[in-house]
Amino acid sequence: MFRTTLATAAAALIAGTAFAQTVPMVGGAPMYPTMNIVENAVNSADHTTLVAAVQTAGLVETLAGEGPFTVFAPTNDAFAELPAGSVDALLQPANRDRLTEILTCHVVAARAFSDAIAGMIADDGGAHPIETVGGCVFTARMMGGRITIEDEQGRVATVTQADVGQSNGVIHVIDTVLLPDAM
Repeated sequence: MFRTTLATAAAALIAGTAFAQTVPMVGGAPMYPTMNIVENAVNSADHTTLVAAVQTAGLVETLAGEGPFTVFAPTNDAFAELPAGSVDALLQPANRDRLTEILTCHVVAARAFSDAIAGMIADDGGAHPIETVGGCVFTARMMGGRITIEDEQGRVATVTQADVGQSNGVIHVIDTVLLPDAM
């Protein structure tokens, strides 16, 4: 009986440790791998602007769908770096198409973890084109041991937190909003 109890306790401890290690924190909230991109993103204090934009663009149902998706998720600070008034303007109903274009340029129709992206960058001699759902073609590179994504304007986003697994894909937190063309 003692052995069974000890074995059960050890298994629970190991399972608990493994579970704790697989649930990263983003914006002060746990990102559960059993939840989808939208279910997790709404809990991140660092992504309230992104969530508002996704809601305004009508992309909630899509990003909560089956996927798989890789989302390069800009933080609130990244949105704040856009020219003054840009975010407010994009959130207006008249600009929904432009907002949708920008947001879908942060989404790839595949589940791409950082090791796979790094491998593609290496295989392509240091720069790998990334084709997005929004029709943008960005360039992934490695800089200082981190993945960077360069948009069509030469703006460079750094992946600050990689491999946040979701039930329908993966999120990579980035520090810059990627744009398809000049704003």
